[in-house]
Amino acid sequence: MTARPEIEITGRRIGPDHPPYVICELSGNHNGSLDRALTMVDAAADTGCDAIKIQTYTADTITLDVDRPEFRIHGGLWDGQTLHALYREAQTPYDWHAAIFERAARRGVTIFSSPFDETAVDLLEGLGAPAYKIASFEAVDLPLIRYAAARGKPLIISTGMANLAEIEAARDAALSAGAPGVLLLHCVSSYPATFDDANVRTIPDMAARLGCPVGLSDHTPGTATAVAAVALGACAVEKHFTLARADGGPDAAFSLEPAEFAALVRDCRDGWSALGRAHYDVLGSEKANRQFRRSLYVTAPVKAGEALTKANVRSVRPGNGLPPAELENVLGRTASRDLAFGEPLDWSMVKSPK
Repeated sequence: MTARPEIEITGRRIGPDHPPYVICELSGNHNGSLDRALTMVDAAADTGCDAIKIQTYTADTITLDVDRPEFRIHGGLWDGQTLHALYREAQTPYDWHAAIFERAARRGVTIFSSPFDETAVDLLEGLGAPAYKIASFEAVDLPLIRYAAARGKPLIISTGMANLAEIEAARDAALSAGAPGVLLLHCVSSYPATFDDANVRTIPDMAARLGCPVGLSDHTPGTATAVAAVALGACAVEKHFTLARADGGPDAAFSLEPAEFAALVRDCRDGWSALGRAHYDVLGSEKANRQFRRSLYVTAPVKAGEALTKANVRSVRPGNGLPPAELENVLGRTASRDLAFGEPLDWSMVKSPK
């Protein structure tokens, strides 16, 4: 299956030749309040992000209300909770979606979502979602991927926990079912993830192996991992967002607050701009400073016919004299005229050897 090196969402091209596409993930940090969710949309828009993402599921569409050991979380942020209780707390109700999408449209920010079953895809399609995000845990759900891809929108697929064969299968399912392109997000499905586990060197390797644009879904603290990923070629960065970690929320512990997220957006874009191109030419911005490079100057008065030595000639700034590399060719020769302290040395001031 042939993939494309870039995708396009609402006119924004996403790929190696474009600034990183920064996605602000609201997740369940609305804490059960539509008003807070709408405030989060406003705050996210103010960070300058490229897109806002939510999650579309109910507790009953994502799991079962069963209290068996395999339905209970052991360890981590959500230790002891059943899956159904966690998702009931974190869900973004279906009847909120229209208001959230409308608020994002009013703020001029792209919005899409992660659907977790076919009913979610249908809801989002009715709202005009321009793309679909497949979460890491659903990357092996090829029927869901095909159902979303059949809408003819780009798919963004997180790859946490997936091996290479599973990632290839997800990509191929999306493309064969009608997705016009796939953006893969390298992801560590640990909440929060550690820097040691981030392994962002996977990003260029994944891009080379799979022929897709590749980004990062980041659960590590702060912004360092995201900036490192951009330096290695990440085309997109997705990061969780909250109004304030102190307010709590299912994902608050590994989410960025508004000022932090704005810094993430800025740092990722600045980092991408700094990559530039490989070259060894003098830049226009450097030309004015070339005059201040080192060169050979007279550092003590010299009489005509007197020898030039390290005591009266040396390399200093600025750069109006002979290049420093000529010092060995100058030393031991004699002055062709009287030389004053502070004169830039040139060959007319130096007698040729006999």
